[in-house]
Amino acid sequence: MRVLVTGSAGRIGRAIYARLLREHEVVGLDRTPASTVDLTGDLGDPFLLRRAVRGIDAVVHAAALHAPHVNISPDSEFDRINVHATTTLAQMAAEAGVRRFVFTSTTALYGAASRNATRAVWVDETVTPRPTTIYHRSKVNAEGALARIAQQGVSVTSLRMSRCFPEPAPRMASYRLHRGVDARDVAEAHVLALRQAVPGMRTFIVSGQSPFLPEDLDELLRDAPAVLRRRAPALVEAFDARRWPLPRAIDRVYSPAAAGAGLGWRPRYGFDEVLRLYDADCPEVLPPVATTATG
Repeated sequence: MRVLVTGSAGRIGRAIYARLLREHEVVGLDRTPASTVDLTGDLGDPFLLRRAVRGIDAVVHAAALHAPHVNISPDSEFDRINVHATTTLAQMAAEAGVRRFVFTSTTALYGAASRNATRAVWVDETVTPRPTTIYHRSKVNAEGALARIAQQGVSVTSLRMSRCFPEPAPRMASYRLHRGVDARDVAEAHVLALRQAVPGMRTFIVSGQSPFLPEDLDELLRDAPAVLRRRAPALVEAFDARRWPLPRAIDRVYSPAAAGAGLGWRPRYGFDEVLRLYDADCPEVLPPVATTATG
């Protein structure tokens, strides 16, 4: 296939671009020039988008404004890029005969639905998002627009990826158990979504494999170390060896079960990979800081 990847200069876009190159012809689009970018320009430029979808078999749409842009970029810019440009791209692709569209979404859109004052929250695709920022709202609205375009016979898959950016090693390692994921695993999920395209809209959470169970939710918020000793003794041993404190509370668990059942996806890179990269001085994993014990 000839696959258009938007946002191909970013961390996730680069990972998707590189993974797809093993099997497909890939065209990267981004406003920032890079070795993974073939078309440079603003996502809101309809002439660029029309050119980009010409001769394309599938689209992976990873470009967006993200959480760090909140309170820096105006709300109107989130609407312009994350909602209107996404809608325009998908509609132009559909009109050009493209029948596979994969959208890089985020678990952040669950917003307030992922937090509870008395127990941790088990978050799966049945949970209704309760957005609290313009970033959350823009992603929810983009998914709604894509669902309508999917009614035209297009296969649209929205992959709600969990936390995936450089962080202090203890936080990143513990998050891999319940709310974090490796960029390489995210890229693999996109490849599988393209392979298994079916008409209509599908949504999957893409997050690290969790050892936790729904019956752990009360205790996770009250006494996470006790649950970790029971469910993840290898992580506890590794933290003890490095004199890192365990998180005192864990407030949510993102479940990737549906992605496993629907796409055959399994995350490969868990907390042990975070520790390996940290020990190898990889810049993707940052040194510990004092705030890592807060969970």
